[in-house]
Order: sequence, then structure tokens, then C-alpha cells
Amino acid sequence: MALTTKDTADFLAHLSSFRQILGEQYVFTDEESLNNYAHDETENLHFLPDIVIKPRTAEELSSVMKICNEHRIPVTPRGAGPGLSGGALPHLGGVLVSFERMNSIIEIDERNLQVTTEPGVITEVLQNAVKEKGLFYPPDPSSRGSCFIGGNIAENSGGPKAVKYGVVKDYVLNLQVVLPSGDIIWTGANVLKNSTGYNLTQLVVGSEGTLGLVTKIVLKLLPHPKFDLLMLVPFNDLEKAGAAVSAIFRAGFTPSALELVEIDALKIVSEFVDSSVVPVDDGVAAHLIIEVDGNHLDTLMAEMEAISTVLLDFDCGEIFFADDAQQKAELWKLRRRVAEAVKLVGYTIEEDTVVPRANLPALIHGVKALGKEYDFKVVCYGHAGDGNLHIRIKKEGSIYSLNNPEVIPALKALFRLVSSLGGTISGEHGIGLIQKEYMDIVFEEANLELMRGIKKAFDPNNILNKGKIFDSL
Repeated sequence: MALTTKDTADFLAHLSSFRQILGEQYVFTDEESLNNYAHDETENLHFLPDIVIKPRTAEELSSVMKICNEHRIPVTPRGAGPGLSGGALPHLGGVLVSFERMNSIIEIDERNLQVTTEPGVITEVLQNAVKEKGLFYPPDPSSRGSCFIGGNIAENSGGPKAVKYGVVKDYVLNLQVVLPSGDIIWTGANVLKNSTGYNLTQLVVGSEGTLGLVTKIVLKLLPHPKFDLLMLVPFNDLEKAGAAVSAIFRAGFTPSALELVEIDALKIVSEFVDSSVVPVDDGVAAHLIIEVDGNHLDTLMAEMEAISTVLLDFDCGEIFFADDAQQKAELWKLRRRVAEAVKLVGYTIEEDTVVPRANLPALIHGVKALGKEYDFKVVCYGHAGDGNLHIRIKKEGSIYSLNNPEVIPALKALFRLVSSLGGTISGEHGIGLIQKEYMDIVFEEANLELMRGIKKAFDPNNILNKGKIFDSL
């Protein structure tokens, strides 16, 4: 077993200790449970842990971590499992920590516009809970109906509303963290400004579970906007759709969401969810989904009209305005389920590229050229408003990219293109297991050594999500 380098007696001793700490019903070694946590949504990868545990408190987790740290047992943290970079895969066996029992919203502080939550709360559940108080938590990844807040912290998630409101890091004020040593710390303070020492809070956000295990989270909230308007804009040229994105911002507008969906992806997802809300015409190459929100309806309507005028310079087709909440929900359902739909028809390899938004047309053009050069099919969609393009690849005979010599050259070429355009290799999905060998394309060795040094300071025995982001320290 990968759990220990010694013998079965050690394994059974650790298992007994975990059961004493957590209760026997929250420690799992049966085949069905191990298989349930052996995969996430990353390609078609599958790695069995040796033990799955489900702690309820930071103190329980602290006791477990002390044992794992002493005996050099690999520990993999896991949220709900919708990840796309392999960050929650227990590829070295060991102990997998599931946070699903740590699922309470502890306090909604209406006076200070803050919420304190545990990591196992589903993102949409938290959003709905604060909305009932007239408050707003903007980050909304496509998997918000299933993903955990803790996973969003680990990956610094974004989603459609990041273009106006920012990503998860912009809302995290303070974190309770269990370190690999078992020590429990708070990383900051529940305040809007903090210039007291190094910013450990923001260091943990986006660290992909490699530095510590987040057990409580304090988030900043906003007043919820009263109105939102949504329109769908077809284009007969994919690059022109990309060019229109930058023009909207240059004209002085900041939509609350601005998404691009290539027509092939739209056809697939429309069939997948059995929806005809968007007409699929052969002459259309892509659609932009554009949303504005605020508290004054007349202002928003004028803004939509002005944006429509900007788009006319890019040969857009007839603009469709969502008339009611049901149409808006149908459009967002299509957008949010694109990844799931295209994966099922063979686009199993997803890259999460991001470039300055004005460089989107060049990125789109380059991606299509690489598809021809390296013989793969590709569909593009994503958060065009902040330059974050998701690229789904379908290559015959290759359903995964990890250690795949048929795919690696194409991905290296893609990431070099992204870097040359001033971008980077992940906007919100993280590096995890499958992107780590490409880090040297966007970073100098000095950058990587600094990151390894930070990891070593937090986790000197290298037990926490070992092998993610870096192969070794």
C-alpha cells in the first residue's frame, strides 16, 4: 500500500488511530468508497487512495495531520470533485480528506457585509443564503451547484461574473487553516484593510491544497444588484467575436458577464440539454452572452443599447434579448453545461488559457492553426470578458494528456503561444497534476525556486498534496 513504507501492522495502527479520532463511521477503506474518491472531472484519470476520512472539526483534522506528518503519509484534500487539473486526485495513495461534513454557514454578518462559512458548503447554497439577506457573493464557477467553497479557495475560482466583480481572492478576508504539522492558525483578520506582515491569506488562496487545509472562511459580501439584463449576440466569424470583446470595454462599458461560446460547442450542449432557446444557424461561428446588472433599470437598458451599437462594427447578426427570468436561466444553463457536454462526445482534454482580452483574436486564430498542425479537433468557450478561454481538445486515440507523448508537443506549442501573447497557462482551474510540466514555459527557474521554498516552509515533510504543482521540492 502507498500509505506507509513499512508493513501491514503500521497501516492497521494508523487506521485504528484515525477511527479513534473521527469515529469508525467516518473512516473508509472499502473498495466502493475508495473508487468514489479516485477521480474528479480531470480527463479520465483514476487513482485509488488507501483511506478516506471525513472530519467534522479543525481539531479532528489537526490530530490526523499530526499522525500523517510524523509518519510521512501522503494527504490529499478534496472538495466536491469537479476539478479539471487533477488537484484532488490521490495519485500517491495515502489519506484522502473529504470536507463534505464541514458544511455549515456559521454566520452571516449583515452589519459588516461578511459571511463565515465552513469549506464544505456548496457555492450556490451560500450564494442563495446571503441573497435572502439582500447580499451578494459574486464568484460563480460553472459548477457552482455542486462545487464547495473550500475548493473555490484552493483554485482561486472565477466564473462569468469575474469580469466585473473579480475572483475568489477578492472576497477572502481571513482563513482558519490546519497546517501539515497539525497546528491551527488564522491567516489574517476580518477587516477590509490589512498591512500587518506577509499576506498569508492570499498565499493560501489558489495554493491548490498544497500549503494547508482550510477549515473556516471569512468572505466579504456586497449588496445584491436589483436588476440584470441579458443578451445573446451571434457572429459569423469567431475572431470578430473575440475582437468585439475588447471593443466593448474600450467604449467604456463593464458587463457583469461576457461569455463566448463557439458554435460547435453550442450545438453539442443544446442537444445535450434538449434546448432550442438558441437558434443554431450554419452561418453562425460563435455567440457572445452579455449581461449587465445594477440598481437602475433605465440605465441598464441604455447601456445594452449602446453595447449593441458597438457590436454592429463586428458584423454581428440579429441580437436576441432575454425577455424574462426563465429565458435567462435557460441561456445560463447552456453556458454552464458546455464542459460536461463536450467531454461526453470526446473533447476530454481541457486547457484553461488566459491572455489580455485584446489578444483573444490572436489566441483563437493560433488555437485553430495548432489544431490543423497537430491533428486535433478543438472547441473554444469561456470567460471572454477577462480573456479566459477554455480550449477543449479531441484527438483520436488520446483521451488524456498526462504523460501522453501524442499530446504533449501540441500542448507545449499552445502554451508557448499563450505566453507569447502575454498570457499564462491557467486562469482558474489550477496547475494540479496535469499542468505542472509546463510551468517552465511561463516562469523562470528563480520563480519556481521561490514557490518551492514557500511549499517547504509550510510543509517541510512534503506530505500535503505532494506532487501537485511541482514534482519535488
